[in-house]
Formats: sequence, structure tokens, C-alpha cells
Amino acid sequence: MMLMFGGVRRPSVHILGFDVAGRVDAVGPDVTQFQPGDAVFGDLSECGFGAFAEYVCAPESALVLKPETVSFEVAAAVPGAALAALQGLRDVGQIQSGQRVLVNGASGGVGSFAVQLAKGFGAEVTAVCSTKKMAMVRFRNGSLHPDHIVDYTQTDVTKTGQRYDLILDAAAYRAITDYLPALTPKGTYVLVGGSTAQ
Repeated sequence: MMLMFGGVRRPSVHILGFDVAGRVDAVGPDVTQFQPGDAVFGDLSECGFGAFAEYVCAPESALVLKPETVSFEVAAAVPGAALAALQGLRDVGQIQSGQRVLVNGASGGVGSFAVQLAKGFGAEVTAVCSTKKMAMVRFRNGSLHPDHIVDYTQTDVTKTGQRYDLILDAAAYRAITDYLPALTPKGTYVLVGGSTAQ
């Protein structure tokens, strides 16, 4: 916790939370993008956290307008998970069109965004989840659904003989080395979240 939130005797971040959604109550004199009453959402991780508070002060660069068709609850769940998936695939994984991508933990927040983003990048996507979540993984992702879904309770994806150019692991319930047989010789493994032990 000290590494994440600083401070030796007490955390330097006093109010946690970085995914935020709400209405603008007031703006400073230099704000040009928003006005009071605008519905916004965003990520406060780069500007001091505090999203668990009733009121939040944030720079306009941390927020965007919320689409009218999206509820505040849904919008507040998007920034952290979507950004983690995007950074894992694009920035760290260097995803390319035509690659074979495995998303472990495809039914969670990061995993569901990773499936959609990987499809958007033109990859062939294999999603890994449990039996009870298979239908949700296919349905939740709409037109950007995975090409293949593997039920990890029935099949060990590391022992199928299939090889992937990029593995994004949002579940991290096994050792990184377990995935080596499933990677192509120049493949990339990206760990996003999961257990502290891993």
C-alpha cells in the first residue's frame, strides 16, 4: 500500500478512487471544455485520486464528456479497466493486425475491454474464462466478440499446442512461466493485475 499511495506513517493519498463520473458543479476561469451541469467521466490516477469523495476537484484534462446513452454507473467503471487494457495491448504488447492474441480473464473489466480492443486492432482473439461466463463473454462484447472462447475449467490453454503472438493476462492465477509453451518464439506476455503473489 505504501508503494501505491506513498507516505511512511500515513498515506499521502487521503481519499482513494480514480474512476469517476458525475456532473460538473463549477469550473475554474481557465476551463474551456466544460461548463456547470455537463455530465463527465474520467481517470484521476494522474491527478491525486479522490474519486470516492462526494465532490472532486480535477483538471479538465482528466475528464471527457459522458455520452447521453451511457449511465453514470457504467461510465465510472470504464476509465481504469479500459486504459489498463489499452496500455497492455498497444503500449506494452505492441499489438499488430493479424496477430493471434490470448486474453486470460476475458470476463472481467480489463479482459472484456482487451477482447474488444484486440478485435478493433484486427487481431484473432481467443478469450479465456470459466464455463458460467462463456455466454457473457460472447454477448458482452457485441460485434467485437472473440474468435474463440476457452473454458479454463475444461481446457488448459497452455497445453493445447496453440501459440499466440501476444498474451494479455488479466487474471494471473498461474506463474508467468506456465505461459511460455503458448507463446510464439517472439511472442509477448503482458501481466495486467491479478494476485500480488504472481
